[in-house]
Amino acid sequence: MFKNHPKGLYALALANTGERFGYYTMLAIFVLFLQAKFGLSATVTGQLFGGFLAAVYFLPVLGGIIADKVWGYGKTVTVGIIVMFIGYVLMAVPGMGMPVLIAALFIIALGTGLFKGNLQVLVGNLYDDPKYKERRDPGFSLFYMAINVGAMFAPRAAKEVVNYFMAKAGLHYVADIPALAHQHLKGSITSEGSAKLTQLMSEQGAQFTDLTAFSNQYIDNLSASYNYGFGVACISLIVSMAIYLSTRKLYKHADNNAKQLAAKNASAGVSNEPELTARQTKERVVALGLVFAVVIFFWMSFHQNGLTMTYFARDYTQSLVQGWTRIGCDVINLALICVGIYALFSIFQSKSLNGKSISGLVLVAVVALIAWNYGSMDEAIKIQPSDFQQYNPFFVVALTPFSIAIFAWLAKIKKEPSTPRKIGYGMLVAAAGFAILAIGSFALKSPAELKTVGGVSDILLDPNWLIGTYLTLTFAELLLSPMGISFVTKVAPPKYKGLMMGGWFAATAIGNYLTSVIAAIWESSIPLWAVWGVLIVCCLLSAIFLFAVMKKLENATSGS
Repeated sequence: MFKNHPKGLYALALANTGERFGYYTMLAIFVLFLQAKFGLSATVTGQLFGGFLAAVYFLPVLGGIIADKVWGYGKTVTVGIIVMFIGYVLMAVPGMGMPVLIAALFIIALGTGLFKGNLQVLVGNLYDDPKYKERRDPGFSLFYMAINVGAMFAPRAAKEVVNYFMAKAGLHYVADIPALAHQHLKGSITSEGSAKLTQLMSEQGAQFTDLTAFSNQYIDNLSASYNYGFGVACISLIVSMAIYLSTRKLYKHADNNAKQLAAKNASAGVSNEPELTARQTKERVVALGLVFAVVIFFWMSFHQNGLTMTYFARDYTQSLVQGWTRIGCDVINLALICVGIYALFSIFQSKSLNGKSISGLVLVAVVALIAWNYGSMDEAIKIQPSDFQQYNPFFVVALTPFSIAIFAWLAKIKKEPSTPRKIGYGMLVAAAGFAILAIGSFALKSPAELKTVGGVSDILLDPNWLIGTYLTLTFAELLLSPMGISFVTKVAPPKYKGLMMGGWFAATAIGNYLTSVIAAIWESSIPLWAVWGVLIVCCLLSAIFLFAVMKKLENATSGS
């Protein structure tokens, strides 16, 4: 699985892991910060969340043009890291107002636009070497897995930082308090809500007796704790830059845009790769455009994990976890499970007895550690809404070797689906993921009904409903995201590689902005299950469209 890949893959993957760790640490608490700090409604929060994610994924179009025409990929990536660092520093300063927040978000998005797409083009260029050409899809799966190693630890880092600074202030996190505190300060709280806030205030400590003072103090300290959580991204970017610059020799040969490569080949007397005809270029661009149109609706659905699914975790999901599910409450256990899975694969893939023996010992040690950790856990573990965001990256890391193995076996027997077909299957699986939440939501009050009484739902679902949704959406993601990125690097006309990768992210940006549509209907009068039903319909219609144009896509890209 890890063999026969260019060494530059691992260097670039590690650099991306550091950057993604910081980004997902910030994203794990972003909507919680917006509502705690500013008391924003779900609709306004959704607009800010969707607008930020749209900018993050649209600006790679600009980054791709700059790399293609001016700086090249490597320099553009370096500048991107520096710009992102400035944005995260602004986010980490407590007491920021909305103008500073907007400026910080734009700077982060701009830096990400310079960094994200061009780093992935560098990875794709590594596989232009004929000896690595057949390893492109598995290579991007491994690259994608590395991203999610960073993302898996991010929610835990965010939570630990927030809880640490809350404890220093003599407070602890309770999901109900921010909304009720804002309602009290605005004078819109109901008598039922006021009684509940009074009870929660008494549970925070005997030193609190005045609701107004308590509300202000809690909001200020929680908001500042979130700011310090954003500061984790600054540290992770320093690590990312160190890895990227220190390993440059491993990928320097891939740092060529079309213009630079043509000049190098000309000076070396090497013939350039034959240009595509105008018709071939058009067919490839059209094929990519059709795929981009479909993935818009995947990202609109998938990135509810940082928005309405976070609301669902906060307002409709039990905060105490019992039974075997407790294993997943500790990210260390999740990491051990991943190590165990890779050790198991290594047992079967190692060619030497020594390799198999070492892998076997690692597997035994992992099982023993997990069993010991599980036995030492409390009978009930308290979780916070941001904790659920560790499950998607965990599932990506854990399932990637199975994904690679399955598709390798299908390729061996000449039955591997084409990349567009994998994307179509991914849309169907995404629809199934939201069907899980729709079924679980039938007996629950709508968010509009919940808002009138304040606090969380009186009926709370078992966390496994949400975890099961994350698992199913991860299957969809593995079929769509790494395969889609690989598809763009493989199919894009050589002189438009950066721009086409930017096009992939632009489609993602539109999908991310459309997350705000679901946030806008979150507090409407429609039943909660119908909110998830909108996403199910979007995914199903997208899959139907993609399969309808499948032959056109496969014909246009069959020579790639």
